[in-house]
Amino acid sequence: MRIARFTVEDNLHFGLVEGDAGEETITVLSGDPFYSGVNPTDKKYRLDEVRLLAPIIPRSKVIGAARNWHDHAQELGNQTPTSPQFFFKPNTSVIGPGDPIALPEWSSDVSYEGELAVVIGRIAKSVPLDRVPEVIYGYTVANDLTARDAQESDVQWARAKGFDGSCPLGPWIETELQTDDLTIQTWVDGDLKQDGTTADMVFSVAELVAAASEYFTLLPGDVILTGTPAGVGKLSAGNEVEIEVEGIGALVNTVRAE
Repeated sequence: MRIARFTVEDNLHFGLVEGDAGEETITVLSGDPFYSGVNPTDKKYRLDEVRLLAPIIPRSKVIGAARNWHDHAQELGNQTPTSPQFFFKPNTSVIGPGDPIALPEWSSDVSYEGELAVVIGRIAKSVPLDRVPEVIYGYTVANDLTARDAQESDVQWARAKGFDGSCPLGPWIETELQTDDLTIQTWVDGDLKQDGTTADMVFSVAELVAAASEYFTLLPGDVILTGTPAGVGKLSAGNEVEIEVEGIGALVNTVRAE
């Protein structure tokens, strides 16, 4: 299922997205599907009649996996980690599909990073690998925007990774997905910049979720970013960034000066 969060006629809803590309409809759900299940109503809209929002605003946290692709670690001159490495983004970093990316005035080098994102569906602590699927609600597309100059100058990554709007998510949550070999591609103004597969990740989705749950209690709505392939680059005002993850869809945002 594809679960979206959207507004229409000045009202906020969750919805069930159905149909082929270009012909999608969205059925309004009763309540919050994270807590009350998927309960369709009789209200339905064409997808182009509504405004999609970030499919989830994490109640607690966004957890990012650092250097989880060999080629990305190498392109930045870093060693591949021998165990999962994590950082946090606040929930104020989350924006949705179509929302503008505001470049912070204190940075002159903000990069895109196209990623697969995991959405947690239940409270989880110290989850064994074989039970990870039980705690995953679904998957969405993420852009782990990073202020490279701040990342290089600061002693930690809170500013570089956590500035307002640094975590676009969308367009919806796909609840069923095999994640072992998914294509992730990023285009900037129509030019292909990143083209990778999750088969090349250092640690798998299950390994990342299990490790994160060992370090931190995971709560419903938490999001885990799984890392980015090589090809990251600097954004400028006016750019359009499109990130597509196979089996989910495309997340599109434009860039503007703050």
